[in-house]
Amino acid sequence: MKKELIRLDHVSKSYDGQMILDDLSLVIHENEFVTLLGPSGCGKTTTLRIIGGFEKPDTGKVIFDGEDITDLAPNKRQLNTVFQKYALFTHMDVGENIAFGLKIKNKPQSYIDDKIRYALKLVNLEGFEHRMPESLSGGQQQRIAIARAIVNEPKVLLLDEPLGALDLKMRQDMQYELIRLKNELGITFIYVTHDQEEALTMSDHIIVMNQGYIQQEGSPEDIYNEPENAFVADFIGDSNLMKATFVRDGLVRILDTDFPCVDKGFGDMKPVDVVIRPEDVELVSRGQGQMPGVVSHVIFKGVHYELEVQAGGFEWLVHTTKFFEVGTEVDIRVDPFNIQVMNRPASEDEEAISPEDEPPVLQE
Repeated sequence: MKKELIRLDHVSKSYDGQMILDDLSLVIHENEFVTLLGPSGCGKTTTLRIIGGFEKPDTGKVIFDGEDITDLAPNKRQLNTVFQKYALFTHMDVGENIAFGLKIKNKPQSYIDDKIRYALKLVNLEGFEHRMPESLSGGQQQRIAIARAIVNEPKVLLLDEPLGALDLKMRQDMQYELIRLKNELGITFIYVTHDQEEALTMSDHIIVMNQGYIQQEGSPEDIYNEPENAFVADFIGDSNLMKATFVRDGLVRILDTDFPCVDKGFGDMKPVDVVIRPEDVELVSRGQGQMPGVVSHVIFKGVHYELEVQAGGFEWLVHTTKFFEVGTEVDIRVDPFNIQVMNRPASEDEEAISPEDEPPVLQE
């Protein structure tokens, strides 16, 4: 059983009368890599800033290792923050940047020198202590910002979209570096991003947010394979998201076609949402599947082809390693285990399918 490290109890925050966080509660455990994921304006950065002490909640408490730290100043908390803008001191060399927090704490110089060497080794920048920040690449500057944070031995490292300014290759390299650092240091990482790939790649635990609420939390596998509502299904990964009717246990009607499924307990003839991932849509010869369609668009993605298939009045997104020419007549087939049935949203912030998005009803 992992130890609880941080708890937010019924936290609310508004700016100029606009509610940013509404009665938010969450728990973060020790040594987890937790990602707060969601679109711009969902409240994820505000949540991070409240944990860090840079913002004070209007209501609610921040509990850290069993103690109420709601009113504690940021520099008194056992955590450090790495921002998207590296915030390195341009008039200091790399070593001086890393040592800054330790000098404020009046640590002896021998201790500081050892910590600088240790931190630079951790971020694979040994020998860079006398370089100036402007002589470094963006990825190297971000590593120095991380090194500066970890030398203070925080229990928690807060990262606010730290890879957003990097190019794709560098961002991917840094993702693996952060995973390695987390495992080597054994501290808790709380990471904010709107990038679903980053969240799925790095996290032990993902908290999906929208409109100041938590939509779903769980492991990357749970979030991807078992989305709880249309918003999560649409936000995490590519998906075919459709309104449907749950006919009875084990059968759902999608685009006027009955598909066997494994879901139960939604009732009889009840309106639901369904999500089918593009890699779970199988294209077979006519007469061998559940719904006829025509390939309308093909893009080569390197490891797979991305296809659009018109079927049942809906534009299906399909990922396959097989090549199909535009115009090919196919059937769509979906394994019952790959159809995820969800309750219709109870509120607008869970909604991802508008009435305008619904496929037209085809007349015979």
